[in-house]
Amino acid sequence: MQRAFISEIAKYDGQEALLRGWVTQRRSKGKIHFLTLRDGTGFLQATAFKGELPEEQFEQADHLPQESAVEVRGVVRADSRAPGGYELAIRSLKVISLPSQEYRITPKEHGIDFLMENRHLWMRHRRPWAVLRVRDELERAIHDFFHQRGFIRMDAPILTPNAVEGTSDLFEVDLFDGEKAYLSQSGQLYAEAGALAFGKVYTFGPTFRAERSKTRRHLLEFWMIEPEVAFMTHEENIQLQEDLVAYLVGRVLEERREELRVLERDPARLEPTAQGRFPRLHYTQAIERVNQIARERPELGLEPLPWGEDFGAPHEAALSSQYDRPLVLERYPAAVKAFYMEPDPEDARLVLNDDLLAPEGYGEIIGGSQRIHDPELLLRKIREHGLLEEVFDWYRDLRAFGTVPHAGFGIGLERTVAWICGLQHVREAIPFPRMYTRMRP
Repeated sequence: MQRAFISEIAKYDGQEALLRGWVTQRRSKGKIHFLTLRDGTGFLQATAFKGELPEEQFEQADHLPQESAVEVRGVVRADSRAPGGYELAIRSLKVISLPSQEYRITPKEHGIDFLMENRHLWMRHRRPWAVLRVRDELERAIHDFFHQRGFIRMDAPILTPNAVEGTSDLFEVDLFDGEKAYLSQSGQLYAEAGALAFGKVYTFGPTFRAERSKTRRHLLEFWMIEPEVAFMTHEENIQLQEDLVAYLVGRVLEERREELRVLERDPARLEPTAQGRFPRLHYTQAIERVNQIARERPELGLEPLPWGEDFGAPHEAALSSQYDRPLVLERYPAAVKAFYMEPDPEDARLVLNDDLLAPEGYGEIIGGSQRIHDPELLLRKIREHGLLEEVFDWYRDLRAFGTVPHAGFGIGLERTVAWICGLQHVREAIPFPRMYTRMRP
């Protein structure tokens, strides 16, 4: 008999099916044993009735430790009381392996430190299983979105000779003969080279920030998606961001409803985002709004911000909490942004950039800008930021040969997963988090 998978169990309704998986829970009620099975694609209740399978197997079913690997054959039945709406009436049971020691993560409350210490095992359980399946869906949706729009995926190097957005949070790597390199902060500069070769590109890979931060939004290693488009303007850049985020949320709502149910994440909180039409605030408006919130809601402990300061996480949370879909903040002061951002032609103090804040207080998930395309202006900005000219010689070449306006952005995968899944910390949004306080397993 061909193996069936729990994710497709509905098509076997009323038929026999063969499943292979692991026992996650077991309980008995007289002449019935209830086994909860998982096979990686889902969870299913299996019932063993006395007299419906050999006596030895029936007794064995009553003593299976958690995480026993089994093969079961039985009849699939629709049952609204069962998790997932179906159950399997077992007709035969074969033990493939038994745990060699007591399983550590038992059906009780465990602290997050214990669960993270046993992340390699915790991934088997419902919550991380659901989160990482949402992550997988988002990764595939990202590729689909860009490929449908004619983008080329371009892989940027992880080892780089220079910083992209400042040198204070770089991981330094020793190469040969005393030469230094750094783990990439961003694939953006290389994506710009790709955009001027292919028109529309995106990079997708790990990036690294050496920040001694313990906040719920920070990891040392995280994944970024960074599209870059030749001839794209600031306004078109914002529209591309809106289209992408609306598409991603819509995809999860369409394909991962069961995972959202496992996470107790109300789909209604996400549905406005899938409709698009994101609100927008100019930096000056946002400063005024933040300071108004600080005055009207002192219980938030929000520090007022003078014009010219960048927003911190509490300010972003206060702003984004006022909307049911992502909020676009645009045109920040040049002094608080990276050297490569195009000045605002309407106000030289500002740049043509934006941050996209997820609702419900999750804050920034996207940062983007139109890039400087004038070679002389770029060189001046490099000098003003105290950066070494020689390490950016190839980057300046992009402006020397056929320079054009272009723009792009970066979206953090883990922050996006955390928001969509309703997680409190991004450490749950990646299989094995690397943090200031954690490097194992």
